[in-house]
Amino acid sequence: MENSAHGGNDLLLDIQGLTIHYVTDSGTVHAVENLNLRVGRGETLGFVGETGAGKTTAALGIMRLIPSPPGVIKSGRIIFDGNDLLEKSEHEMRSIRGAKIAMIFQDPMTSLNPVMTVDKQIAEMIRLHRNVSDAESMRLAGDMLELVGIRRERMHDYPHQFSGGMKQRVVIAIALACDPGLLIADEPTTALDVTIQAQVLELMKKLKRTFDASMILITHDLGIVADICDKVAIMYAGRVVEYAGKRELFTNPVHPYTIGLFNSVPDLDEDVERLAVIPGLMPDPMDLPTGCAFHPRCAFALPECSKDSPDTVDVGDGHSVACAPRAAELAAGKGAGK
Repeated sequence: MENSAHGGNDLLLDIQGLTIHYVTDSGTVHAVENLNLRVGRGETLGFVGETGAGKTTAALGIMRLIPSPPGVIKSGRIIFDGNDLLEKSEHEMRSIRGAKIAMIFQDPMTSLNPVMTVDKQIAEMIRLHRNVSDAESMRLAGDMLELVGIRRERMHDYPHQFSGGMKQRVVIAIALACDPGLLIADEPTTALDVTIQAQVLELMKKLKRTFDASMILITHDLGIVADICDKVAIMYAGRVVEYAGKRELFTNPVHPYTIGLFNSVPDLDEDVERLAVIPGLMPDPMDLPTGCAFHPRCAFALPECSKDSPDTVDVGDGHSVACAPRAAELAAGKGAGK
């Protein structure tokens, strides 16, 4: 799938045909199906979709943290900095996690050890990946706390002594302690109130510039995507259905699901009594529809949509879509739009 202008040395992460299932007594959960995704160096990719779309599973797959059993990576390649992570041993992955790829989870309350002071938790990450003394790791831990806006005097405090927003700053400090090339943030502001969300997002933008890291930001909030991301991947039922640059996606959405997402967001310039909604519900990942997974809810669906899974088609300017009717409509010159 050619969905990025990045190539050669500019490409940091290249996911090819990744399929992840959870095999349970009740059946097989098709969490991620044939996922193709690219992230360039220094690029921020917004990973958007409803709860249950497979975003977090894909992120855990990149980190090689899929719980097994029941999780199984069935097929695919995850090329990071020229190396396939799926061919790495667990010992090799332990040296990559934290040092080269770090992840911020959505709930800071459960990400921190409640019986360790925060400086020790940051220092532990530093000592794991750098050859430094205990004293040096503690000094660096204090530096990281100051970098995320926490006074050095508080480095000996325990997590319960911090607010939710401060805990998330500590989690960010741990993630960035070893200057990773790729940062995966899984809905990092979900557990925070709106004011603190804005502060944390501004901090993440500042730190991303400081560390010149690539980032995958998993979210369902299109406002956050507009504020932070360079590229956007829309995910539905385990598959990326549309990929584009941020401006291109916001001004020219193509896939019916993407159009439905934008139509469900309130418009301050329009006075409407009721927002448009996408009919129906996301399919059961244990029982996905045949053909295109979105076709039972789609206003553009044709008879063949229930039979054949659509190929991903490049519609120009690095914009790709997995929708045969919409791609054909564009090719005929009818344009996109809402």
